[in-house]
Amino acid sequence: MTIEILPATGDRFDDAETALDSGDGPGCQCQWWLLTNAQFNDESRSQLTERFRAETRSERAPGLIAYVDGEPAGWVRVGPRLAQPRLARTRDVKTATVQPLDADDVWAVSCFVVREQHRGTGLTRALLDAAVTFAREGGARVVEGYPLDPSVQKRSADQLFRGTVAVFQDAGFDIVDRPKPDRALVSLTLRD
Repeated sequence: MTIEILPATGDRFDDAETALDSGDGPGCQCQWWLLTNAQFNDESRSQLTERFRAETRSERAPGLIAYVDGEPAGWVRVGPRLAQPRLARTRDVKTATVQPLDADDVWAVSCFVVREQHRGTGLTRALLDAAVTFAREGGARVVEGYPLDPSVQKRSADQLFRGTVAVFQDAGFDIVDRPKPDRALVSLTLRD
């Protein structure tokens, strides 16, 4: 199995769409963290898709696509936390982070999608490692994640779009807080 992880740029939009074809990915288009509830609920799937397409054409890719043997297999959203405004309005984030909510050098890894046929192969960890590298190269000082802990409360694979605590800890992230027993805010400092 050969894994390659590349930025989700405009020329790779169709691959990003393929990578998002499992779980809630097709309906969400990875726009959840960018919009208010009202905005998200008012948008059609085609409108969300166009928002996502525009993101891939912007200066900074909104995330990364994992390819397994040349085929799109997974997705991770990674970017400045400020570019994902719902995070600053999410109680679990607001109450748990030790970073200023307006810090432009704090990045967030907020969403994973791994296509069903590639689950259980370590692809989430590979995506997380690549996301950390992407964040470092983009100027991040700190990378946060907001994973769930299925050892505390069972979750379906689709519900684990935030990632799991174990995967983040294995990648060197520290638990900053547990706003709920099955949820954590994790952090990795890249530079002081």
